[in-house]
Amino acid sequence: MCRRIAGNWFKHIVIIFILGTSFSSAVFAQDPSSKQADPQASPTPQASPSPSLEQRFVRNILRDQKAIWTAPFSVHQSDVRWIAPLAVSSAILFATDRHTAGKLLEPGDHRTRLRISRDISRGGATYTTAAVAGTFYLIGRTTHNARARETGLLSMEALLDNGIVTIALKTASQRQRPTTDDASGEFFAGGSAFPSGHASSVWSAATVIASEYGRHRPLVRFAAYGLATAVSIARYTGQNHFLSEVLVGSAIGYGIGRYVYRTNHDPSLDGTNGRNGHSLLKSKLIPSTYPIYSRAEHSYGLAMRWRL
Repeated sequence: MCRRIAGNWFKHIVIIFILGTSFSSAVFAQDPSSKQADPQASPTPQASPSPSLEQRFVRNILRDQKAIWTAPFSVHQSDVRWIAPLAVSSAILFATDRHTAGKLLEPGDHRTRLRISRDISRGGATYTTAAVAGTFYLIGRTTHNARARETGLLSMEALLDNGIVTIALKTASQRQRPTTDDASGEFFAGGSAFPSGHASSVWSAATVIASEYGRHRPLVRFAAYGLATAVSIARYTGQNHFLSEVLVGSAIGYGIGRYVYRTNHDPSLDGTNGRNGHSLLKSKLIPSTYPIYSRAEHSYGLAMRWRL
């Protein structure tokens, strides 16, 4: 019996280590900015205009998938500084998953927590993240805002990359949800919990948005990562996922979003907020948003205000 338990945990740790090397390596080992030009190389003829992001979209997806799944073979010794903490943290959470999830399953009235968690979780749903990416793209096209257009395209690319990877891992791992079998968290048991798709989805889009706008507007970076963190936590408090699944999903999303941005971002946009210096965040089409909360009425929400 002890040998069987040890074997199961060994498989779990192997899974998380592969995930950590795969998706983190896709960010750092495949970073195009680290490539140095060959000083011996002869000048190349003037190239014709490169295809647009729209024209390269499908090709970029295929390239991304190749980079992501082959990333473990590109790991360098310097990558240990981020692989080791992720692998150790995930292994600890795997070992304590049943205990931490069991705390949420104890008898009591959990309706308020579950309702709030469900509402916050909608921020990481496919229809929400896809709508955000689509909104950025449409506004960018209609207002000739190059940064907004790029943000929408890269967010959608990251979401599709993330969707492919997450579905593949869910199908391969088949881990049960925390509400099944007293939160045993068995792998290869017909489940679809590992990793958290909501967490990976919202982190992939948030990372692209934060990378595009966060350099000059720290509040955007804070809001994007804050929302991603809230959605990730809500997947645990809503009893949808174990903490280990939330961590791994978040790491996958962040890694894919960062890789997509660093591979495709147009550096010429860094000096302005978009074409002709037009800022998406100052557009009348985009409302100002801020959270609202009433302790007396036990209500919360998000207020939106347009400048007309």
